[in-house]
Amino acid sequence: MVGRISGSYNFMSVYTGGYGGSALSANRAGAAQKTVVNPGESMNVSPGRKSSPAQCQTCKNRKYQDGSDEMVSFKSAAHISPENSASRVMAHEQEHVSNAYSKAAKAGGKVVSASVSLKTSICPECGRSYVAGGTTSTQIKYPNEKNPYSQNKKNLDAVSLIGSNLDIAV
Repeated sequence: MVGRISGSYNFMSVYTGGYGGSALSANRAGAAQKTVVNPGESMNVSPGRKSSPAQCQTCKNRKYQDGSDEMVSFKSAAHISPENSASRVMAHEQEHVSNAYSKAAKAGGKVVSASVSLKTSICPECGRSYVAGGTTSTQIKYPNEKNPYSQNKKNLDAVSLIGSNLDIAV
């Protein structure tokens, strides 16, 4: 650095708002006057974020919709708050699990496995975490005696077992 160094410059005023009215403190005052779209949320803006959780338009406008062909909730797009997203999405995914058990019971099948996974994300505007969606995986085993593949498998099993338990008395 070339030039004279003096102790009269307050370098912290750029970062903390300094004394009186710096540009940063004016921005903070303007942020406090913005409208609140998410009541009850924090008005603090996190570093590197555009808005506070109370002023976040992205969280206010986020909608969830189910893309499956089953009759479950969220067939039409609906809003869920970030605080309730985990419980509401998990309840929705449990509807899919319940449908799998009903489907298996009607056709004489058995649910071999059912698992639910939730996907989380971070709001790019305010930095709040939320559950972005979920996936349900189910496996159902149906007894099908008319299926030629299952008949061939049973015949092969029978052929391999013939003579394996042979008792010979002399």
